[in-house]
Amino acid sequence: MTFPAMPAAVTRFFTASWEGDADAWASSFAEDGVFHDPVGRPPLVGRDAIAEFIAGVLPNFAPFLGLTPREAHTVGRSVAVSWSGAAVSLDGRPVNWSGINVYELGEDGLIREARAYFNGAVFQAQLA
Repeated sequence: MTFPAMPAAVTRFFTASWEGDADAWASSFAEDGVFHDPVGRPPLVGRDAIAEFIAGVLPNFAPFLGLTPREAHTVGRSVAVSWSGAAVSLDGRPVNWSGINVYELGEDGLIREARAYFNGAVFQAQLA
C-alpha cells in the first residue's frame, strides 16, 4: 500500500494504526497534543491520555486493521487527510468506516491538534 505524501508525524499516525501500536501512534503527537476523536466528544489532552485511549480501543477488535489514508492536502502546518478504517469485531464481524482528519503541526513537526470527522453512530452500530 502506498500512502499519499504527508508530513512525517501524520504518516506515523497512520502506520502506527496499522501496527496496532498505541505508544507509537501517540508519539506522533506533541507531549501536550490534543486529539478530538471524533469532533464533538471531549478532546483527549496530552500524549499519555491519547496513548491510554488508543490502548483501550485496540483490544475491542481481533484484529484492528488500521486507518488507511486516501488523499492528503498540506498547506503550511495544516494537513487534511481523507481515510478509511477497517477492523474485525471480537465476534468476527467486519467493521468499516471513513472520515477526514485535520492536523495542525507544531514547529517541531509533531501533531499539536488533530480533529477526526467521522460518523461515530455508524461505527458503533457495526459493533452492536
